[in-house]
Amino acid sequence: MEYSVKELENYTVIIKLEGDIDIYSSSDVQDIVNEQIDLGNKRIIIDMEDVHYIDSSGIGVFISVLSSFKKIDGKMAMIKITDTVKKVFELTKLINFFPMYSTETEALEKL
Repeated sequence: MEYSVKELENYTVIIKLEGDIDIYSSSDVQDIVNEQIDLGNKRIIIDMEDVHYIDSSGIGVFISVLSSFKKIDGKMAMIKITDTVKKVFELTKLINFFPMYSTETEALEKL
């Protein structure tokens, strides 16, 4: 799992993920996001443009991260989600729990 972090103002970061989110990489994703929470960031946008596969362990990570955000009154959104990944969120009926936007600008306006 490759990633990059773009720091913005107002405790906001964009995390760009690259690769599959599966049993082998899901703990890495959780560590990446938790590190940003530990650094005091309260608004995290996850760029999923280069993620083409996610399994149940990946879904579990996002549920866990969402729970962590609620505890600190933080907000999380996903952008540029591929159709295959979006379909997994739809099939698991979790699509409404994760704000999803097409662009960085749209996510920043809504968070």
